[in-house]
Amino acid sequence: MSADKLKPLTKAEEQVMQAIWKLNKAFLREIVDAMPVPKPHQNTVATLLKILIEKKYIKVDVVGRMHQYYPAITKEAYSKASMKTLVKGYFEGSFSEAVSFMVKENNLSIEELELLLQTLKKK
Repeated sequence: MSADKLKPLTKAEEQVMQAIWKLNKAFLREIVDAMPVPKPHQNTVATLLKILIEKKYIKVDVVGRMHQYYPAITKEAYSKASMKTLVKGYFEGSFSEAVSFMVKENNLSIEELELLLQTLKKK
């Protein structure tokens, strides 16, 4: 499934995905340990993992009696799809409007913008 067709993540689901992306392959206990403080209860994370499997964000291997989870989509693909959705929803699909907004709100300095342009020109 392409990243553009994925269902959006809730904040809690995204936190679980961040842990899985960081670990690459992990068991439930490892995922809970990688979560930010305050750490959610293991049952909560297990429920979120089931949802993420249904949403096709992660896959699972059965290792003995345990489940090992791994990403079905890269963090980069998710970030790209999220940015497209954000720009489409709030900036009428215009990335230049989004960048303009960030400059106006002081989230992106002129120096950072110039550095970004130099990097883009190199590619």
